Amino acid sequence: MFNWFHIKIDKNIKTGNHSGSVNLFLKNMWIPSTIFNLVRKLLQINFFLCRIVYVLLKYQKIMKKYLAEMIGTMVLVLMGCGAAVFAGAGQPFDSVGTLGVAFAFGLSVVAMAYAIGSISGCHINPAITLGVFLSGRMSGKDAGMYMIFQVVGAILGSSILWFLAKDSGSTTTLTGANGFTDGQLSIAFVAETVFTFIFVLVVLGVTAKNGLNKFAGLAIGLALVLVHIVCIPITGTSVNPARSIGPALFEGGAALGQLWLFIVAPLLGAAIAAIVWKGITVENDAMEAA
Repeated sequence: MFNWFHIKIDKNIKTGNHSGSVNLFLKNMWIPSTIFNLVRKLLQINFFLCRIVYVLLKYQKIMKKYLAEMIGTMVLVLMGCGAAVFAGAGQPFDSVGTLGVAFAFGLSVVAMAYAIGSISGCHINPAITLGVFLSGRMSGKDAGMYMIFQVVGAILGSSILWFLAKDSGSTTTLTGANGFTDGQLSIAFVAETVFTFIFVLVVLGVTAKNGLNKFAGLAIGLALVLVHIVCIPITGTSVNPARSIGPALFEGGAALGQLWLFIVAPLLGAAIAAIVWKGITVENDAMEAA
């Protein structure tokens, strides 16, 4: 009959040194080595899982806002781009039209603003996150993580949309990817820069301490509707790098080739908006002090 063996567990779980945390001292060396190795591996796996649980619990509060950004961006891409995709599925695009697509994007933002705004601020847009960061309202670490999860959310939303639309017979696109025609590069770049500047400036204004915070979601959503109404005929309207990255990955071709513009121009517009906003607020502070 096998004699028992003593298991000594090092309490230093946080170090992640799982192999050193499990020591088996066998009182009878005739216990088969296969059983010994099996028990040791199981215990090492157990400590690895404990480590994962520890990390998740430690960062649970922080992860909530990142996951909220991911979900919000997924909904924005699925609903907004979905309106453009299914508008051309078995019917003329004009049946929904530019106005319908514009409201789909705007209403998605309004809905998500009131759903996750209290958790993450509902940026769901790397351009907004950059503007908020440059205006001094969030850390660089949070800004980077926001952008990563926003892109992941956009990819998830695009994957769902692609799956739903691949057999829909859409006459427009399967993903709602952005793009511009030949010879329109400069026009597209200026449009995306200017309209992102306007959009981010609105966001920074209504979310300021003295802004209309209770109606921020509505104001931002309507601003996005306005931007889409004007810009859809030019580029399909991005003003959001994540919204462009997700669809482009599934669309491929020209959408991927032109993707750089829908990353660079919105981020440039957001940076300009942050600089202008800081200048405006400094001037207002000086006037109030006088």
